[in-house]
Amino acid sequence: MDAMFGGHDNNEIELTSFSIRSYHWARAIDFAVHEINQDGTFLPNVSLGVRIFDSCLSLTRSLMGITWLLAGDDQGLPNYRYPDKPPLAVIIADSGTTKSIAIGRWLGLHRYPQISYFASSTVLSDKVQFPSFFRTIPSDDFQARGLAQLILHYLKSVSFRNKLGEEMSFDSHGDPPAVYDIVNWQSSQEGTIQYVKVGNFNSRAPKGQEMFINFSAIKWNLPGTEIPHSVCSESCVPGYRKAARNGQPTCCFDCIQCSEGEISNEKDARGCQQCSADQWSNDKRNACIPKQTEFLSYHSLLGILLVLVGINCTVKTMSILVIFIKYADTPVVKANNRVLTYILLVALMLSFLCSLFFIGKPQKTTCVLRQPAFGVIFAVCISCVLAKTIMVVIAFNATKPGSNLRKWLGPWIPIFTVSGCTLGQVIICGTWLLLCPPFPVNNTQLKTGTIVVQCNECSETAFWCMLSYMGMLAGGSFVLAFLSRNLPDTFNEAKWITFSMLVFLSVWVSFIPGYLSTQGKYTTAMEVFAIISSSAGILICIFIPKCFIILFRPEINTRDHLLRKSHTKIAEKERTKT
Repeated sequence: MDAMFGGHDNNEIELTSFSIRSYHWARAIDFAVHEINQDGTFLPNVSLGVRIFDSCLSLTRSLMGITWLLAGDDQGLPNYRYPDKPPLAVIIADSGTTKSIAIGRWLGLHRYPQISYFASSTVLSDKVQFPSFFRTIPSDDFQARGLAQLILHYLKSVSFRNKLGEEMSFDSHGDPPAVYDIVNWQSSQEGTIQYVKVGNFNSRAPKGQEMFINFSAIKWNLPGTEIPHSVCSESCVPGYRKAARNGQPTCCFDCIQCSEGEISNEKDARGCQQCSADQWSNDKRNACIPKQTEFLSYHSLLGILLVLVGINCTVKTMSILVIFIKYADTPVVKANNRVLTYILLVALMLSFLCSLFFIGKPQKTTCVLRQPAFGVIFAVCISCVLAKTIMVVIAFNATKPGSNLRKWLGPWIPIFTVSGCTLGQVIICGTWLLLCPPFPVNNTQLKTGTIVVQCNECSETAFWCMLSYMGMLAGGSFVLAFLSRNLPDTFNEAKWITFSMLVFLSVWVSFIPGYLSTQGKYTTAMEVFAIISSSAGILICIFIPKCFIILFRPEINTRDHLLRKSHTKIAEKERTKT
């Protein structure tokens, strides 16, 4: 059995003082071991020995002594005990709580019993942390309970005056009144420091009057008597938030402006508040304001320009229709199927007008109608162009000797072509409207700080199917017209159809990347521009040359002239073949 006592008040090995109390402890353990060994009935056939180690009140020497005691030799080795040494029964250590805790953690790993004769901390009662710790005196917990019971049951209504004349009593928690003097350290002329009372705090005073400070008696470590302004960082104004600086006091911070869409409306705000979905922060970030609304408006410069261009093209198309009706009996008008010409001109007028559906604030009706109207009207236009191209090819080949194509020159071929091709687009758009019709939405995510009012097409697949079908019709018309471009002058409409379809396809091929790369009202403007420009391309390429002949070259708008040029062209082709 080994024991450890702190009988020395110096960390050095040599003796500088002597502790009588520790000496008495050592003598007591030696006497106890002697009495046990003398009494054969207490531990029969067992003799106890004792080694006493002086820790000199040093934690380092306490742990060093534990190493020696566990090893059984003055040359202590961790986790090792010399086999020729007698077994270790128990370690009695230490007097102080701090050293007992350190020793207890070490001995708990080896499961060596530890008995403390003076440590009373309740922490050591935790058997999870100190599984092998025992003591000979009760813990502080019992003393604290006793004192609490003493105050609660005997001092609860005590009230008296002390020698200074101050009234002393205890509150319901057993706490005495708090009375403090507030002192100011002031340097004298001699250079010494004086403690000058400049106020006091008394918890017994009426509420709001507990503290009194005489500011005129305070001397600051600055010239003058003005109270110094002691801050690390100036206050953050509304619109900013406080951001603590790492490793610095809480009074040191940076003022960071709130992010877009967030505000702070008080000084030294710890965080910023998010504005609602239909609001945005102002420039100062101290108030939420309604978001701007964006759509292709009739009142914007871009909207006005597109409206004027669309209406102007509509008027010009109507004028061309009037001209063709007025000169309906002339060879130029009669040569290329007047009914198809009238249908095409009416469809072009409607295509210019349907672009107006895309301008203005999107409504439920306009969102539902605009894309299907555009798709069906353009299908009619391109079907008419395709029918014209087919009729040009049939009419040219029907003039050849022995041709059986004369029976195909009736009105039912263009009617079937226009009706059939238009029906395909009607089916696509009808299915679209039946399954998932477009609807207006307020898009708050597309642009920062802006509500984009737009039509949600609901089905992007249906939209691109509509455009693809239109492109397929235009591509077929272009190929057929290109192959027929060298027909005789009487039927040279195929050349102009080729140009018109080339313009049409170029516009819509360019439209796709533009449509995908723009946002908000500019996406709508891109589609309106494509509708107007492609319609104008058909109008200019097919009808302007005929109007020029009708109005300014009436001498060549005769049947004899057209037939003569046709026969000349045919003869040249025959000579080329031979």
